Amino acid sequence: MASSHDRKLSDADARIIERFSDALWMERGLSANTLNSYQSDLRHFAMWLDEQAATAMLQAKRDQLLGYLAAGVDAGVRPRTSARRLSALRQFFHWAVREQLIGGDPTAQIEAPRLGRPLPKSLSETEVEALLEAPELETAEGLRDRTMLEVLYATGLRVSELVGLRPDQLSLTQGLVRVIGKGGKERLVPLGDEAVSWIERFIKGARVELLNGRPCNALFPTRRGDGMTRQAFWYRIKKHALTAGIRQTLSPHTLRHAFATHLVNHGADLRVVQLLLGHSSLSTTQIYTHVARERLQALHAEHHPRG
Repeated sequence: MASSHDRKLSDADARIIERFSDALWMERGLSANTLNSYQSDLRHFAMWLDEQAATAMLQAKRDQLLGYLAAGVDAGVRPRTSARRLSALRQFFHWAVREQLIGGDPTAQIEAPRLGRPLPKSLSETEVEALLEAPELETAEGLRDRTMLEVLYATGLRVSELVGLRPDQLSLTQGLVRVIGKGGKERLVPLGDEAVSWIERFIKGARVELLNGRPCNALFPTRRGDGMTRQAFWYRIKKHALTAGIRQTLSPHTLRHAFATHLVNHGADLRVVQLLLGHSSLSTTQIYTHVARERLQALHAEHHPRG
């Protein structure tokens, strides 16, 4: 039985979409869901085209395709949806050219919409405070975890950089840590007074207890006397997040993203954030620019008399 979409299509468009779908299934073995997605996008275009220009799909020109995509943008369609629709149309018209149903591909000169990189999930400043206060300071492990979280939030280190830290990378008098990042690149990152205070407290007490006289190069050892793995620390973060009542799904980089987001929120220059994070390119850091825009918009709405 024809769907409600098919009843609105011309017989010619319905037949050509069906023929294209059969060819896709035969040639590429696509799943039913993928085929349905292609069909849905092509039907949507065919109905728009019929309403706007009373033209069948195989007669569509480049300007009409651009008009269709622009109409979607005006209606609030997301870039990812526009890109998916264009991809379906490209597949269809490539096939139509190959089958000699049309002489030229009208999608050939159309660029796909740029897809912005999604901003990594972060934590609010209140949530970070709750996470920092979650470890039990009465135990050596708890004090170690609190210190590691403080350092992570103060510096924006990668988890691998944090668990790999050695005491000789710290200059507590200067309040700096020398980080060896990706590709062996070194950078100096400020620790801040709070993190320095926790490190000093940890080194004098809990670290000595954890090592129990054994030598260890790791700044943050386990009770076995060796360095902690990324996986072990990640397990500890999830445990403390549960204690802190944080419901959102965290990633190993959540505190690194919180570090960058909160710096930008408080007016830090993006190039400074780039240096602190150890990004080789500013384009990687630019995912945080819309945080700054959102902050400015919120401030404008709050303080401007016509906000």
